[in-house]
Amino acid sequence: MPTTIIHSNTLTTQQTRHITQTLGSEPGVYTRHFRVQHETLAPETLDTLREACQLDINTLPENFDAAAVGLLISDMDSTLINIECVDEIADFIGVKPQVSAITEAAMRGELDFAASLKQRVALLEGLDTSALQHVYDERLQLNPGAEALIHRLKRRQIKTALVSGGFTFFTERLKQRLGLDFTLANVLTQEKGKLNGTVNGVIVGAEAKAEYLQQLCEQLGITCQQVIAMGDGANDLQMLGIAGLGVAYHAKPAVRAQADVSIQFGGLDTVLDFLE
Repeated sequence: MPTTIIHSNTLTTQQTRHITQTLGSEPGVYTRHFRVQHETLAPETLDTLREACQLDINTLPENFDAAAVGLLISDMDSTLINIECVDEIADFIGVKPQVSAITEAAMRGELDFAASLKQRVALLEGLDTSALQHVYDERLQLNPGAEALIHRLKRRQIKTALVSGGFTFFTERLKQRLGLDFTLANVLTQEKGKLNGTVNGVIVGAEAKAEYLQQLCEQLGITCQQVIAMGDGANDLQMLGIAGLGVAYHAKPAVRAQADVSIQFGGLDTVLDFLE
């Protein structure tokens, strides 16, 4: 029978009633959440229950083996961190509204990612590269639960990877800060302390993210089924689709609809519930 996780360590009487009536059984207590085994439900039934309880509630894929997980791979912008870096960089050259609009459309899947990134980066031409450090120091924050998640993964000897359609300037600093094992992102070209408005090499988009996941599996000697992948935008869908558990984190509707599980209320440490 399917197992559904209720991502909360406390439940009100009303929440318990909603869950019991919908799933047909009273939720059982785990370390930091509740679980229920039940008959198969329609996805819209689970959506209704989430809204009624205002909680993250997810049914695990039946072939997902938490004990076998060997890698967690995450998107960066709006997943591991709170911002879209390219939008914040654009603010330093006065084009944030234009860039943000393109980013939003690309994340919804309405624009080709590679073309949209080239368009956004072109608007940054001539900007002093010191703006990148200002963004990192003054605007970039880890999303809630990030450090707790990474710490627990390390204790379990699960490898961590950060893959981004953003830029190496930020992924490399986060790798060092958090002790991540692997990173992949785009390289902004620059000359004499100024951005050139281009990206060096092949753009890291949807296909590159999925390919990177597969490469890391080969390197680590594990299968894709042993991977948890997290993301929020349309360019994460291929990666989420081939992982053993695809997690939509505060994601666009199209991503929530296609991912295995969705986190909309909690922080990144909610992912730990899937590993118990």
